[in-house]
Amino acid sequence: MTKRLMSAVALLSVFAVVGGAADAEAACQDAVVLVHGNAGKPADFANTYNELLRRGYAAGDIFRPDWGSKTCAACNDHDGSELVAVKDAINQALARSCTGKIDVIGHSMGVTLSIKSILDLGVAGRVDAFVGIAGAYRGLWSCGTYPYNVVTSTCGYHGLSIGSPFLKGIAGKRMASRIYSIKSNSDQIVCATLVCTVNGVHSSSIDHENASYTYNTGHFGLLTDTAAKQADLIQ
Repeated sequence: MTKRLMSAVALLSVFAVVGGAADAEAACQDAVVLVHGNAGKPADFANTYNELLRRGYAAGDIFRPDWGSKTCAACNDHDGSELVAVKDAINQALARSCTGKIDVIGHSMGVTLSIKSILDLGVAGRVDAFVGIAGAYRGLWSCGTYPYNVVTSTCGYHGLSIGSPFLKGIAGKRMASRIYSIKSNSDQIVCATLVCTVNGVHSSSIDHENASYTYNTGHFGLLTDTAAKQADLIQ
């Protein structure tokens, strides 16, 4: 082999190594945690999951914890066993993520449960983007004002009554570098009393959010019909 040929082969080898490194870097994306709502199931995020796969995410980089009772929605709150599955998923996602950071998308009670889990674990600095869909970050008027008209665990001390100790505990705290909310004024859950706001702010809006997006759809349509937007926000 001549010196000129040997030099060409060596140069091609360098390009192959550099190109491979660039491809690996391009393929590296945050792991994602998708947290369903009260009495829901991981499959509720099917549209989002499939959208992420379409955009090149690996199935192993998408975590969908299954939490809470499916037969007693009123029994679920933001304390104890409900947190275990979500915290485990967050820890697993962080361990898996090639970037060292994760993105979290929650729907309904999954929004506030995710926030509580992130804050309890002390990993807000490792969450790049947080997307809250149809959450009751500021509480539900249908749950009453704490401690009055609180009749279920979901609405109690660790629940979503207006001004509950739980909600006061998460208020104003950052859970990610970038924060977004997706909301509706036709939400059957958040706006069940026909009032969507708490102290003049939509209950689904999150403190420190970078942007909030309003759609003319119901509580569950906000999840199923905005998969592309959700994916856009975490990329």
